[in-house]
Amino acid sequence: MEKIKILFMIPTLGQGGAEKVLVNLVNNLNKERFDVTVLALFDGGVNKPFLKPWIKFRACMPHTFRGNIHVLKIFSPGQLYKHFIREKYDIVVSYLEGPTARIISGCSDENTKMISWIHVEQHTRKEAAISFRTEKEAEKCYSKFHKTICVAETVKSDFCGIFPHVQECEVLYNTLESDQIIKKSEETAVELEEDGKIRLIAVGTLKETKAFDRLLRITKRLVEKGYNVHLYILGKGPLEDQFHQFIKDNNLLNNVTLLGYQMNPYKYIARSDIFLCSSYREGFSTAATEALILGVPVCTVEVSGMREMLGDNNEYGIITENNEKALYQGIERLLDNPALLAHYRKMATMRGKYFDTKQTVTAVEEMLEGMLKKE
Repeated sequence: MEKIKILFMIPTLGQGGAEKVLVNLVNNLNKERFDVTVLALFDGGVNKPFLKPWIKFRACMPHTFRGNIHVLKIFSPGQLYKHFIREKYDIVVSYLEGPTARIISGCSDENTKMISWIHVEQHTRKEAAISFRTEKEAEKCYSKFHKTICVAETVKSDFCGIFPHVQECEVLYNTLESDQIIKKSEETAVELEEDGKIRLIAVGTLKETKAFDRLLRITKRLVEKGYNVHLYILGKGPLEDQFHQFIKDNNLLNNVTLLGYQMNPYKYIARSDIFLCSSYREGFSTAATEALILGVPVCTVEVSGMREMLGDNNEYGIITENNEKALYQGIERLLDNPALLAHYRKMATMRGKYFDTKQTVTAVEEMLEGMLKKE
């Protein structure tokens, strides 16, 4: 049987969750059935080295540059597709909303199926159209895709509300390599201090949407109220210097540690007591899912995907309103109640088994094959 030739396009293979789960997905697709190419708009990225040898990789440009979105808008989707894609594929996938969706929508080959993969809620047409010339162009481009995949029901509801004319919109959960996550978690984490403090951990790029400044202020308040806690944040980003200054100015050097980007975050998450998500928005949080796989209780503000992950009634973790006060109260509730914390540790382990690698990959493979069977 001839292999299905498929292209996944993404802006970069940097440190984000979508980049990580794309690598997980392509690495686990049946290599006897799929001939896979990953095309990055910009080369490099911390996740690139993790691609398996049989995954073909190309980059459109050697590195990102300021104003690239505006430069791309000079050209039509058709011109961009012809310039960057070049080869013929059975299926082409834009694995993130935005510039790659505009490029992939320029495919003019009637024999090629197009998929748009949406990872985050965008809320408004204006937000969803940032990488397009106009809101009208964004709607036209997204309506060209034969299928739209969303990573959570809330993302689907949001996207289909913005663009009601998209075709065949469905939900497929992100692929995580659960066995590898557990295996890597067994490595030692020498940076974690044996100070007897309750370890709080958060993971993500140090940027505004992750709202880690909330966690810094919450930790300050907890320390002032006498709680014996230590917050660890994994990631790097534009707000790092600002966070270091806050830690210094508020005498939190013994209570907050910025660990930077780590190739193996799992050894830190596994040795933590509570995983925190403070984001203004998410898609279907990769880091929170990894915490569940490792049996670490999750306390999160309400963002896309968390109710699907943790239950409508906090069955598998605590979901608070998306504000600093509510998140503080959720954390304080766990700190004040060791039995509740132990309960959520047990429930996290139970829920983590739901995100099995084979189950999520099989669902994607069946979707891809199903698209071509419709011919």
